[in-house]
Amino acid sequence: MTAGNDAVRNGPTPYQATGSLAGKTILMSGGSRGIGLAIALRAARDGANIAMLAKTGSPHAKLDGTVYSAAEAVEAAGGSALPLVGDVRNDSDVAGAVAATSERFGGIDIVLNNASAIDLSSTEALDMKRYDLMQDINVRGTFLLSKLALPALRESAAAHILTLSPPLNLDPRWAGMHLAYTMAKYGMSLTTLGLAEELRDTSISVNSLWPCTLIDTAAIRAMPGGGTLVQSARGPEIMADAAHALLTGSAAPFLPAGPSGNFVTDEQVLAAVGIKDFAPYSLGAAEDALVPDIFL
Repeated sequence: MTAGNDAVRNGPTPYQATGSLAGKTILMSGGSRGIGLAIALRAARDGANIAMLAKTGSPHAKLDGTVYSAAEAVEAAGGSALPLVGDVRNDSDVAGAVAATSERFGGIDIVLNNASAIDLSSTEALDMKRYDLMQDINVRGTFLLSKLALPALRESAAAHILTLSPPLNLDPRWAGMHLAYTMAKYGMSLTTLGLAEELRDTSISVNSLWPCTLIDTAAIRAMPGGGTLVQSARGPEIMADAAHALLTGSAAPFLPAGPSGNFVTDEQVLAAVGIKDFAPYSLGAAEDALVPDIFL
């Protein structure tokens, strides 16, 4: 769920924010398009500072958007942007991103682990280079960015690490369907589980967010039959609104674990802040025709 659709829609949604990210600084992995860009634009409308560490410094042959075009969109939406070309698998790139963000904006309030690679191949069919890619981006990248940002996050009065990863559902079905991808996504979720406990006595909240339904992303569109699949998907704005409710603290009083240590879905978060009708987020399909996301 790393990359997103060709353009983020900016129409009205049911979400009415009660909190704001004005003046907050977000460092996210990825963000050139899709869910990451939607979250960035929602924060930008509050006047947030957004640093994006992404590999796409020049146009991709198959994907629209670069870290620079994303930064332009953030600025146009009212935020301050810092585009950073780099790879979350590279220690020096991540360390440099943390340093550059702190220097430019005076600190870091939020880390958003958005970068992720997906391959749903079976064990026999999976090339080990793809296995390594998912482990390095999803698991190691999430751990590394979170780890290196901790000193800056400790200086924030209300810091947050938010990772786009699923609940730790140990139903064997998910491992049996796509073992390597399940291992990689659950590695991200284990980072949330462990850091939430490790940092319980600090001002840093740690949570994971996951969509209930398929989200229109370039990764989905690139799959066999993806062009048809996304017709039964929601737009990334539902994840952007849910992330906003989490990061502003608006949903915290209603979350199962309180402000930290939650594995929640977009619908759970938005229901907690009063939204009951999710139809405006769909791309036209009826609610009962939407494709459920995996791991739930």
